Amino acid sequence: MKIGISGCGAFAECFIPLYKEHPLVDKVVLADIITDRARDAAKRYGINQVVESHDALCQSDVDAIAIYTQRHLHGMQAVQAMQSGKHVYSAVPAAGSMEEIEELVQTVEQTGMQYMSGETSYYYPAAIYCRDKFATGELGEFVYGEGEYMHDMAHGFYEAFQHSGGDDWKRVAGIPPMHYPTHSTSMIISTVGQTLTHVSCYGYRDRHSDEIYGEGRNNWDNPFSNQSALFRTSGGGICRVNEFRRIGHGIGNCVRTSIYGTLGCYEEQGNAQLWTNHAREQEDLADMLHCGNEAGHFDPDLASGQQLDFYSSYAKNHPVHRLPKSFANLPNGHFGSHQFLVDDFVRSVQQNKLAPNHVWASARYLIPGLVAHQSSLKGGEQLPIPDLGSPPEDASLISYDPY
Repeated sequence: MKIGISGCGAFAECFIPLYKEHPLVDKVVLADIITDRARDAAKRYGINQVVESHDALCQSDVDAIAIYTQRHLHGMQAVQAMQSGKHVYSAVPAAGSMEEIEELVQTVEQTGMQYMSGETSYYYPAAIYCRDKFATGELGEFVYGEGEYMHDMAHGFYEAFQHSGGDDWKRVAGIPPMHYPTHSTSMIISTVGQTLTHVSCYGYRDRHSDEIYGEGRNNWDNPFSNQSALFRTSGGGICRVNEFRRIGHGIGNCVRTSIYGTLGCYEEQGNAQLWTNHAREQEDLADMLHCGNEAGHFDPDLASGQQLDFYSSYAKNHPVHRLPKSFANLPNGHFGSHQFLVDDFVRSVQQNKLAPNHVWASARYLIPGLVAHQSSLKGGEQLPIPDLGSPPEDASLISYDPY
């Protein structure tokens, strides 16, 4: 198959070599409105074709498009690509508003194209571990879950938004934190298989001198740099999600979860990752779930806290056996997730089946955050969360047969 990459920034470069070396991909085409950026990437990775825009990529002969553009563009560009007959992989968030996510789901249903969101947290070692424990019944009934993404603006976000946003980068840097909730929500939802049905959310009004957050300062008139939400789940459980962008945090992962059931729990606090059963027996999971830089990739220009985002190998519980052998020694990142996400998408296109992070799952990851932001604007008022449905009854998930 032929795959186009829309947007050739630093994040996309984590994935370009993976698409290029996947055994089911015979051609990769790069697109960026900054054409020199695309040409430079093409030279680095030995790619022969570059086009000047996402529009041009949609008009090309690629079978699928992987979108790594600015986060507020993902929804409309995914719709355009599918309407052009292309399957779509999209970096998160899937969309920027209820209207966009509704149109995205409708487009998948109308066109029959495969869509997948690249939610990295789905393949975090902790998320895999919790799904396994829930599937075996060792967690028992779901009671309570926590998910949080604590990433201060000064810890790499300034540079990222300046790189992609141009002179008006502050207008897009002020995106409501709850418009980017999927790192947190996906770990809980994918573990327990329940939807989030109601939310009450509070926001912290920002006071920083950089004037990114505040009415009139960004595209959303968003005053909140930190938001904390309490959700009810469809199974009667409870979960809390924190999305913080002004926070003096530096211990452990910036994305983390804890899941509590009637028979056991997984807890992640600081650098501690523990499983506890009903008999109060504990297991230290730090060794099992650790992802290092064993792949040998390292960028001296990145801050130490970003190395695991862009260069991290597998944990002991990652299902490495299902990956193409051609991925060995290639870059990986976000706690070993990149290679699994690329493989999921390529298999989805090749098999014409759903990847785990299909459009209906993606909507369930995103919509609770969109509604949570509205709750915070209303002083924490409890609001219902709409659900856009499930895959068709005759749809099936991809298989992981060996290559």
